[in-house]
Amino acid sequence: MPWVIAIMVAITVLATGGGLALSNLVARASGDLAGSATVQIIDADPQTRAAQAEAAAAILGADPAVASVGILPEERVEALLEPWLGAGASDDALPIPALIDVRLRGEADQATLDRFRDLLAEDAPDARIDAQSDWLAPVLSALSTLRWMAFGVILLLAFTGAAAVWLAARNALDANRDTIEIVHLLGGNDDQIARIFQRSILLDAVVGGLLGLVLGFAAVLLMGAQFAVLDSGLVAGGGLDTGDWLVLGLVPLFAIAIAVYTARMTVLSSLGKML
Repeated sequence: MPWVIAIMVAITVLATGGGLALSNLVARASGDLAGSATVQIIDADPQTRAAQAEAAAAILGADPAVASVGILPEERVEALLEPWLGAGASDDALPIPALIDVRLRGEADQATLDRFRDLLAEDAPDARIDAQSDWLAPVLSALSTLRWMAFGVILLLAFTGAAAVWLAARNALDANRDTIEIVHLLGGNDDQIARIFQRSILLDAVVGGLLGLVLGFAAVLLMGAQFAVLDSGLVAGGGLDTGDWLVLGLVPLFAIAIAVYTARMTVLSSLGKML
C-alpha cells in the first residue's frame, strides 16, 4: 500500500500543480489582454507606413481612454516574424506592417475599437485595430480545457486510490477472518477491529503520502524549470505562488484522510455482512 499511495499522491501533486499553473496562466493572460489592442499599418510603401504609424500613435495617445501607446521598432517586428519568415525578411520580399501596442485604461470592447477606427480613418486609412484578447482567445480556451482535464484527472486519482484501499482492506479481512472471529468471541466489537485496520492503513498512507509528496514536488519543479527555459511571457504567467504550493502540500493529507475513511467504512461494512 505505501507504494501505491506514493504513486497516486505523486501523480496527483503533478496534476494539481499543472491545473493551478494553467489557472494562473489563463487568469493573468486574460487580465493582461483585456485592456490591450494592436494597430497594424498595412502599406507597401515604407515612408507612407511610417508616417501613418506616427499619426496613429499621436491620435491614440491623445485619447483619454488610452493609457499608453508604443510603436514597435522594425527590428523587433522582424524578430517576432523570423520563426515564420526566416532571417533577413525585407520589404522587397514581403512588406512588414508597422505595429503599435495600445494599452487602455479599461477593457478593449467593440465600441471602443470602433471609435478608434473612426478616429484613424482620415490620417491612417491603412490602419487595422484588433483587441489582443481576440487573437489569443482560441489559445486561452484550449488552456482552460486542459485545466479542467487536469482537475478531472485529480478526481479519477482520488477514486482510484480509494478503490485500491478498499481492495486492500477486503483482502486483509479475508486473510484474517479466523482471527476476527476469535476477537469477536472474546468480546471485541466491530469498532475496535476497524481501528486496528485504520492504524495499519494510516501508517501506510503517511509513509506513501510523504514519499509521493517528495516525488511530486520534484516533478513539478522539473517541469517548471523546463518551461522557464522557453522564456515566453505567456508561459511565465503560469508560475505557482505561495498559496499554490500550500495547496500541493495538502494533497497527502487528503490522500491520508481518504485512505483511513475508506478503510474504516470498508471494514465496518464487511464485518456487518460477515456476522
